[in-house]
Amino acid sequence: MTNAHADWWKQAVVYQVYPRSFYDANGDGLGDIAGVTAKIDYLAALGVDAIWLSPFYPSPLIDGGYDVADYRDVDPRLGTLEDFDKMAAAAHAAGMKVIVDIVPNHTSTEHEWFRAALAAGPGSPERDRYIFRPGRGEHGELPPNGWKSTFGGPAWEPVGDGEWYLHLFAVEQADLNWKNPEVHEDFKTTLRFWSDRGADGFRIDVAHALAKDIDSRPLEDWPDDPGQSCLAQSGSDDENPLWDRPEVHDIYREWRQVFNEYEPARFAVGEAWVAPEHQWMYASTDELGQVFNFEFAKKNWFAADFRLAIEEGLDAAERSKSTTTWVLSNHDVPRHATRFALPQVPSSTHHQIATDWLLRDGTTYYEDREAGTRRSRAALLMELGLPGSVYLYQGEELGLFEVADIPWGALEDPQAQMTAHGDAIKGRDGCRVPLPWTSLDATGDFGFSGPADHAAPHLPQPAWFAQFAVDVEEGDEASMLSFYRAALALRRALIVPTGDTSLAWDEANAGDVVAYQRPLADGRTLVSMTNFGATPVALPAGEVLIASAELVDGKLPQDASAWIACA
Repeated sequence: MTNAHADWWKQAVVYQVYPRSFYDANGDGLGDIAGVTAKIDYLAALGVDAIWLSPFYPSPLIDGGYDVADYRDVDPRLGTLEDFDKMAAAAHAAGMKVIVDIVPNHTSTEHEWFRAALAAGPGSPERDRYIFRPGRGEHGELPPNGWKSTFGGPAWEPVGDGEWYLHLFAVEQADLNWKNPEVHEDFKTTLRFWSDRGADGFRIDVAHALAKDIDSRPLEDWPDDPGQSCLAQSGSDDENPLWDRPEVHDIYREWRQVFNEYEPARFAVGEAWVAPEHQWMYASTDELGQVFNFEFAKKNWFAADFRLAIEEGLDAAERSKSTTTWVLSNHDVPRHATRFALPQVPSSTHHQIATDWLLRDGTTYYEDREAGTRRSRAALLMELGLPGSVYLYQGEELGLFEVADIPWGALEDPQAQMTAHGDAIKGRDGCRVPLPWTSLDATGDFGFSGPADHAAPHLPQPAWFAQFAVDVEEGDEASMLSFYRAALALRRALIVPTGDTSLAWDEANAGDVVAYQRPLADGRTLVSMTNFGATPVALPAGEVLIASAELVDGKLPQDASAWIACA
C-alpha cells in the first residue's frame, strides 16, 4: 500500500542512496543514476516509502559530491538529467517518493560563481556571493583569524591578492554569503528546478551553518574554535558567529513559501547538529518540516541512553508540531553494526573509540560482530515502532559492518587528507564502500558493476562482503535482509495506517528494558520491548508479531526486541 497522503513524509521509511557506491550500471567503477533505476525493484521489495539520493551533481568529488559545481545538472560520470527523469519515474511507478540532497552552505571552488569571484577581484559583486576578507599582516599574508576547518587545518584560504575566503569544510568548498540576495534567489531556483523534475522533498546539508555573523566585532576577537554549539540562540554575550544562528530560520521560512507552491507541498529534512532543544525550530511546519534526530544515532547500547533519545525526539516533535526522525547510520558515521560491536562505554567517549579503531585499521579493540548483529536487529524493531519517520542507510539492511582496513592510499575522504599526521582521522570511507550484490567475486566487485568488463570499484571491498551479499541473504529466511523486509511490512500494514503518532511508555519501561505502546490498525495495541540486560524478561500476554531473536522459555533474551499485539 503506497503512502499517497500529502504528509506522507511524517511517517515514511526513507532509504538513503549514496549513489557512487550503490550500483554501477556502466562499469566505470562509480555507482550512477542508472544503477539506482536498475535496482528500483530491490528497493520496492524492501518496503521503503522513499529514496534519498546523496549529491549526484557535477563535482570534482573532493568530498563525495558535497562539493557541488552545478546545482541543476547531473555529474556526467553518474549520468544525465534524462537518467534522473527515468529514475524518478521508475521510483514513482513503484510507489516510492524521491528526495534529493541540497548543499547550501558552500559550493565547489569549480563552481562558475567562484571562478568569477577569483577573476573579478576584491570588492566586486562576484566576491560578495562568498565570504572573502582581507588577511592580516602588512600584505595580507596572515589569515583573518584562527578559525579551523571541521576537516582539519585553517578555515581560511588565500587567493593571492591579499584576500582570503572562508571554508568551514574542505579548502575546495567555499562558504556562500547568505546575506547576498543573489544567493537566496539562486537556491530558490534550484528547489523549483528539482521539484519540477519530480523531487518530492529535500535533505538539507549542514542546515545550521548558512547564516553567519562575522562583522559585528573584529574577526580576530572571535574565539578560534566556536564549535558547533547553540550559543547564538541562548542570549549569551558569547554568541556563536558560525553555527545555529537565529537568522538561519529566515532562510527556511523563505523556502517554505517555495515548497508550498507545489501540490502536494514539498518538504525538507535538515541536517542540523544542534542541541535537542533547538531542533524543533528547523522542523517547524513553517520551515523545513523535519530535522534529523541525531541524538538517537549517537547513543550506545544502553537502555537509559535510548530512552533519553526517544524522549528528546518526541519532545522536539511536539514543539515543532511535526514528527521526528529516527536514524542509526548514514554516510557520515561508522555503521551502527560496528558501533554496537565495539566496547560499549558512555556515549560521550564512544566516538573516540570508533575513531581510534578506524585509525588502526580495526585492530585497537575487539569487534564482536555477533553482538553487533544482535543489537542491530533489536535496534531496528525499537526504531521502526516509534512515531515519526525512519531513515535507513544503504547496506544496513544487509547487516554490513564498517570497513576499517581500507589502505590509506585508497581513501577518498578529505578528512583523511587534511588532518595532520599527529591528529590523523581516517574518515568516513568505511561506510561508503560499494555494496555487494552477488557473493561470487569472479569479476572482482561482488556484482557492484553490471558490465562484465568494468573498472575496479572506487573503494576496495573486503573479502568478507561475500557472506553479506544480496543474493546470499535473499535466500536465507534468517538473514538481516529478510528481517528488514518482514519488519517494514508489519510497520506499513499495522502501524502507519492508524495515522496516530502518539506513544505511551509501557509499565515494563524501566531499568534494562525500553518498552512503549502504540495503537495498531486492527484495534489492538502494539507493545515494543527491547531488553538490554542479561536477564530474560517476560512478555505481556498477546500475539508476538516479530522478534529479533528466538525467545528463551517464552521470554525476551538479552540484546533482543519483540513486537507484541495486545488486546
